[in-house]
Amino acid sequence: MTVPEEGSEMGPELGREMGQAIVGLDARAVRASVQVVSQATTADLARPTPCADWTLAELLAHMTAQHYGFAAAAAGNGANLVHWQTGAPVADPVGEYAAAAERVTAAFAAAGVLAGEFVLPEINPTQPFPAAEAIGFHFVDYVVHGWDVARALGRGYDLEPDVLAPALAIAQAVPDGDRRRRPGAALAPRVAASSGGPLGQIVALLGRRPDWSRLSARQRLQRPALRLSHER
Repeated sequence: MTVPEEGSEMGPELGREMGQAIVGLDARAVRASVQVVSQATTADLARPTPCADWTLAELLAHMTAQHYGFAAAAAGNGANLVHWQTGAPVADPVGEYAAAAERVTAAFAAAGVLAGEFVLPEINPTQPFPAAEAIGFHFVDYVVHGWDVARALGRGYDLEPDVLAPALAIAQAVPDGDRRRRPGAALAPRVAASSGGPLGQIVALLGRRPDWSRLSARQRLQRPALRLSHER
């Protein structure tokens, strides 16, 4: 899960500037992720991904669980950790992902959701977040996760400029620093982005290498590896 560190002032600003728009932006990012996930086959599930040493199967399980968790949070049930847990492997992870995506977009679009707050226990189990801020977290997460999946599959990926511009603003608001280097940190430190356009900048701000390739990842996986930090 992509989130700002404690003390960030992103939330109130996001709520004032984006409001209802964030729901539509999130839905567009999620639909794009569904489209790229739909191209995966069973043979692809063991592929490495830009998410540390997670395989595509593990990444899809994480993405699916986060959709269900955020949908529960939108309905006022986010405090229950069971909604955020990845379950046992399913027979059709691509279909399960599409179902989870449909659920979360419907949950965010429900009447009255933007007037409420989300409990996101993986971030802060006691302090709820304004709905627009929480949906903003989800939005930038799935801009990046769509890219993660496309990279794992060796496919191109991009989003419309009016989606990428607000996602870049959110990514820029996520602080960098030593806390990203701590064991178990939610994000790896920012990396340089000399190419890749706005999407490349976004993934670099959130700790991915815009030039990541499956070949280099596979070579890393052949060595004894430490688990690197990854958003969860």
